[in-house]
Amino acid sequence: MASKVLFGGLVVDEYENPVDTKIVGGEGFYVVDDDGFMRHIESEIVDRQVLEFMLEMIEDQEDLVSESTMRMIGQEDIFTKAAIEAELKNIGAQFEALLDQGLPEEVRAWMGMSGFRVVINRQGDVLRIDQPGVLEGPDE
Repeated sequence: MASKVLFGGLVVDEYENPVDTKIVGGEGFYVVDDDGFMRHIESEIVDRQVLEFMLEMIEDQEDLVSESTMRMIGQEDIFTKAAIEAELKNIGAQFEALLDQGLPEEVRAWMGMSGFRVVINRQGDVLRIDQPGVLEGPDE
């Protein structure tokens, strides 16, 4: 049971309507308006789907992520590469901590400004994740 809603303000329903968030009994929910009936979907269900998607993207691009990180911090050596790759392999555990702690408001604001958006249906299934500027395939 997650007490934080990770992607509040970044989630819309399948009709592009913003999805509200609520904390009920210490648990976070996304609230989808289903023709006047307010469906409460456990935030952890949606958040885990998004995190799994992100994990797959990172795993698919692990070399690119580690090389870009090394350039960004200005340390392009084999020890830094090994340390970054070890952290990438352990990212699942970091996602668990993220579910407990939540995302800082500044991070969510930045994600929203960059066009990040999660589209869910009434049952809480993630239909798609919009990430402008992220390549979808090898030809793009």
